[in-house]
Amino acid sequence: MNLSIPRRGLLAGGLAAAALPRSAWSQSKPIRIGVLTDMVGVYAANTGQGSVTGAKLAIEDFARMHPAVKVELVSADLQLKPDVAVGIAGDWFDNQGVDLITDVPLSSAAFAIGDMAKAKDKAAIFTGGASAAITGEHCGPNHLHWVYDTWSMPHGVVDATVKEGGDTWYFITADYAFGHALEKDAASFVAGAGGKVLGEALAPFPGTTDFSSYLVQAKASGAKVIGFANGGGDTVNCIKQAAEFGIQKGGQKIAGLLFLIHDVHGVGLNAAQGVLLTEPFYWNMNAGTRDFAKRFGALMPGNVPGSVHAGQYSAVMHYLKACVALGPDKAKASGRAAIEQMKATPTDDPLFGKGAVRKDGRVIHDLHLFEVKSPEQSKEPWDYYTHKRTVPAAEAFRPIDQGGCAFAKW
Repeated sequence: MNLSIPRRGLLAGGLAAAALPRSAWSQSKPIRIGVLTDMVGVYAANTGQGSVTGAKLAIEDFARMHPAVKVELVSADLQLKPDVAVGIAGDWFDNQGVDLITDVPLSSAAFAIGDMAKAKDKAAIFTGGASAAITGEHCGPNHLHWVYDTWSMPHGVVDATVKEGGDTWYFITADYAFGHALEKDAASFVAGAGGKVLGEALAPFPGTTDFSSYLVQAKASGAKVIGFANGGGDTVNCIKQAAEFGIQKGGQKIAGLLFLIHDVHGVGLNAAQGVLLTEPFYWNMNAGTRDFAKRFGALMPGNVPGSVHAGQYSAVMHYLKACVALGPDKAKASGRAAIEQMKATPTDDPLFGKGAVRKDGRVIHDLHLFEVKSPEQSKEPWDYYTHKRTVPAAEAFRPIDQGGCAFAKW
């Protein structure tokens, strides 16, 4: 079996083994899952080929439990362009028989694809897109939001930073839906903790690599904390350039509001040490996460799974379990029915633990506050985090009645 997945290719024949005779498959088409991701842009390390790998591992495990259910996987690069993402999604739904679209690390595209899934009665699970509005004003009955969002990720970081004296903030923000949502939610936490926001600088997205002018403004503001309301390669560049400007040495703290393990890797421990961050998954947390990391590393040598990659596994596995419970043909016939089945079933896997799918589509599970280790503290490759505390699922995400989801009230 060919395990390589081209950028817009198909893993033909299904990653699931077919136990039924070939003639029986005429009665039912395979479940087809599409991973729409960032293969080469600023979010590629956190999503990209790792997201495809996470989905593939879920399908492999599912195949061992249900060999008679055929599953196929397709993937494509959305190029961080909403119109490209929407075009691929439309073609997948209309012409390629795709039943579920996952990942989508571009919030503006996730909004549109969520609406498309509703109109066409397909399913979408967003693991890479981060705006909390996905299950707020842009919620819907045909999509879910897995892993994290712009409310949950900065919550613990801001609270811990303000408690340590970082009560004045300045934001450098990616100028699109995700960045604005991340800054808005983080700023509300600053104010709620008794702090004050002194200003912001909006950096064009995508394409900004030089953040020096924004860092100069942030430094001049006198804010005790500079919050980076961006992600992926943009956060990496901001933190590297902040170190070059001597911002931390000058006494200002930096906060990566959506700072993930591959971003830490890109920055390096020398520059990232001491930074507080929130993640729902860490490869070295327990036996289950380490086993998954070993399997992941066998397919992506020298790499470890990040939160989105693990989220792909968790989301795809839960979806496929729902397809079996509902019946594959019924799940293919109605994405809304598949999503409803997922909501009716608690989540439980070795990567995220126990959780639930709320009526608004937000998947809730524990989050963890970590501190980045110093180079001296790190004992092996990718040994980057010290665990500070666990934020229980019930506290980790925005309360459902504060999200503005009209669907949740129906």
